[in-house]
Formats: sequence, C-alpha cells, structure tokens
Amino acid sequence: MRYSKIIIVFMVFLGFTFMGYQCGSTELTSAKLYIQQKNYDKALELLQKEVQKNPKSDEGFYLLGVIYGEKEQYENMTDAFNKSLAISSTYKENITQLIQSHWIKEFNQAVKSFNAAQNTASEDSMKIHFDRAANDFQNAIAIAPDSTDAYLNLAFVHIQTGDYVKAEQTLQIFLERGKSPEAYIYLGRILYDRGVNQKEIDSLASKENFNRAIQILEEGRKLYPNNFDMLGALQNSYIGAGRVNEGMDVFKQAAETNPNSPQHQYNYGVILLGADQFEEAEMRFKKAIELKPDYADALYNLGVTYVEWGNYLNKQAEESGQMEGSIYKEKYTQALPNLEKVVELQPDNISGWDALYKVYARLNMMKEAEDAYEKLNKLREGNQ
Repeated sequence: MRYSKIIIVFMVFLGFTFMGYQCGSTELTSAKLYIQQKNYDKALELLQKEVQKNPKSDEGFYLLGVIYGEKEQYENMTDAFNKSLAISSTYKENITQLIQSHWIKEFNQAVKSFNAAQNTASEDSMKIHFDRAANDFQNAIAIAPDSTDAYLNLAFVHIQTGDYVKAEQTLQIFLERGKSPEAYIYLGRILYDRGVNQKEIDSLASKENFNRAIQILEEGRKLYPNNFDMLGALQNSYIGAGRVNEGMDVFKQAAETNPNSPQHQYNYGVILLGADQFEEAEMRFKKAIELKPDYADALYNLGVTYVEWGNYLNKQAEESGQMEGSIYKEKYTQALPNLEKVVELQPDNISGWDALYKVYARLNMMKEAEDAYEKLNKLREGNQ
C-alpha cells in the first residue's frame, strides 16, 4: 500500500529560565548545585528525598521534572510537573516552556529520522531510521498527550513500515483528539485495503472492514465535503462493500465537484450504468472521454452502455408487442466505434474483443465477427 507522507516540521526552539537560589531545605540547595554540574543522578536522589519529606514541595517536584526531562524520562517528567502545578502555579511558566522545548526537540528529531529513512536505499538503515522516528514521535506524545501532530505523523511512520494495526490504532486516537482530512483518508484506506486482502479468505470480515471504512470516511466527508481523495476512497469502499446504490450520492457529488476529473466522471458513469440509467451514464462516459480521449475503460463502458441500452429497449418493445425486436440495432451501431477504439488502444483486451464479437454478430457483420472471434480465442488460449 502506497501513501504519501505529511510531516510537519517545527523549527522554533524554546529555552527556559532557571530559578535563582532561594531559602530551602538542604536537599533542595544541594540538588540545585548538582543540576548546575549536570550530575543528574545525584540531584535526582536528593530531590526524591525532598518530596518524600515534604509532599507539598512545589519546587522539589518542579526540579524533579527538570531532571527527568534531561534524562528523557518524559512520563516521569510530566507526572512531576503536574504534581508541582497541583501544589501551586509558581513554576507554571517555566514548566510550559520546558514542555514546549522538549516536544519540539523530539518532534524535529523524529522528522529528521523519517526523512533519512525516505532517502536511503539500504533496508537496514531504513528500518533503523523509522524505528528512531517512531520512538521520538512517541516521546513527543508522552510529553504532550493532547498534541495531535505527533499522533498523525506517528501513524505515517507505521504506514511506511507496513504496521497497519498500529497505524489504525494511532489514527483512531488522533481522531478522538483532533480532526484532519488526511487522518480520515488514511484510516479509511487501511480498512479498505484490509477488506480487499480478506475478500477471498473471510468474506464477512472483508465486508465488515469495507463498512467500517465507509463509516469513517462518511464522518470525514461531513467535515470535508469536497475533498477529492476523501470522495475517491469512499467510492472504492462502497464498491467493495457492494453498497453502490447507497453511495450513489457520493459518486454524483464527486463527479459534480470535480467536473474536470475523467476518473470521477467514469466512476459515476459505472454506477449509473449499473442502475440502468443509460442516458445519464452515456453523458458521464462521454465527458470522461472528452477529458481523456484514450481512456479505454470509459470507451469500453460507453460501448457496453449502448449494448445494455439497446437490450433494454428491445425487451420493452417485445414485451409490449409494439415491434418484432429490432430497436437494439441503433444502439449497437453506436457501440461499435467505442469498442473498436478499445481494441485499437489495447489489442490484448479480452473483454473488448468479446463485446465487439457479440456486437458484430448481432448486427449480422459476419466477416468482422469471425475475425473478432478468432482474435478472442487466441487471447484466451494465451492466458491459459
């Protein structure tokens, strides 16, 4: 599964103001000296004694947080800072600056590792860089659990390494905290791809994943109704779930929102053809071909539209007793140039030759039918 990446880089680095000496316990005074000497282990030992003796020591917990941050023990850092703030707001400004500074450091390290992984040809080096990126994004989350950017980018790391279970879990957490079209799209695609992979193994599980993808993407569509990629992913999910009629408004919206997209015109045409709305399907396929003249799939389906349209009209006429059943010929004749163009563009297109053979035969063009049938048989034999 291929996905584009979206990495947000923060280049601002914030410092913090260290407090001057104040009257305090022996443990606090000594710990500050050790911090200045960068002897964090000894400072940590003294500060743990300080907060045990004085559970209301806002400065003791604050300094504990400082040390845990330097040691990159971020969950402990956050816990110590929260305890300090619960006692007083004396160190609130310093704590805020430190949290921002550590978060930015970890986030930027993660971005650097991610980009290094993308730019190396060595699989071993790539794994090392992606692992570092994941670890640093997780650190950023530990520092600021409510900051959504780290969750989104961590999910992209998991996607790149093929760990879609972790990517799904991370995106779900992200969507509980924030909103982003990319998060909905990537989560929808993960579920859709899982449904595709399960289709031949477990049809019930496959359909469940397609339906979950629809649920996620419909939620995203409410927030980002005209997002091109969102609509495309949603269309695929409705097709996978076998719920195309329910999703017809999605296909219509995509075609009308993106009038210059041959793909969206084609997709909507396929849905309309399946619903026997031949005139509207014809219009959409013609529009797709106008935008992309060598669009073989659109040419083929336009040909099929005329064939099915002719069959439908012929059946209606026969059932009403109005005629002997030859009205299909006009529509079949309209199908011919489109199907002929398909096999011109794709000489090995079995479906194109099969449809062309049947049209030639129905129009009593026997020489052309024989040639098409011979070509069709050769292609089928070559694929056996």
